[in-house]
Amino acid sequence: MTGRVRVLTGVLVIVVPLLFNLFFFLLQATFSYPDILRDPAAEILRRFEAGGPSLIALWYGFALTPALFIPTAVLFRRVFPEGPALLDLATPLAVVAGLVQVLGLVRRPFLVPSLAQAYLDPGSSEATRDAVVTVFAAFHQYAGVAVGEQLGYLFTALWTLVIAGAMLSAPLFRPWLGWVGMVAALGVLAGLLEPFGIEFAGTINAAAYIVWSMWLIVAGVFLLRAASSGVTPVPATVVGGVGLTAGMKQG
Repeated sequence: MTGRVRVLTGVLVIVVPLLFNLFFFLLQATFSYPDILRDPAAEILRRFEAGGPSLIALWYGFALTPALFIPTAVLFRRVFPEGPALLDLATPLAVVAGLVQVLGLVRRPFLVPSLAQAYLDPGSSEATRDAVVTVFAAFHQYAGVAVGEQLGYLFTALWTLVIAGAMLSAPLFRPWLGWVGMVAALGVLAGLLEPFGIEFAGTINAAAYIVWSMWLIVAGVFLLRAASSGVTPVPATVVGGVGLTAGMKQG
């Protein structure tokens, strides 16, 4: 990996989690996200309609962050030039992780505005409103919870475990950074338990995503420092401890 590519990788590894948290904060401040997801569908649709084009733009931006994660992770894999076969899973895991989260999020700017308009249209019948709520609930559970959240948590955590394991012996990083990544990955995985009624799993998942974001930012700083000092990585021979957005609520 050339110095310029390493700088680009380091910048992206820092920027992506910062963008994720920026858009999350803006949605939290303007749309009460993700707490609003616990409200009735009618209230969510009203709030969405009231948000107007600016809210739709925020959802576009939020959906962009997992899309941007894909090329970032592809470049990040090149930081580890050699390693066990398990490391080759990093890129496909990252691609799937990014795609499922994009699929979960893009329904917000594309589907929800039309549902909100149909529901709030004074001329809509009660049957039409009931149909809108049914469609909204179906996409909430399937595209949001099942695809965006559950699959997103799973593949993000698996990618993190692979990369964090590689960090344990990579010359560009410190072993402690690998262990931090593994802890964050396990916390992200805890989100898979939330649909089974384990409420504190959501809290663990939210905290884990904060740690995950910081882990990526620190990794990016390591890459930029290495690029500025001209450090050239040597092949890693051992990768140990291998097992992939507040969590990224998609509902």
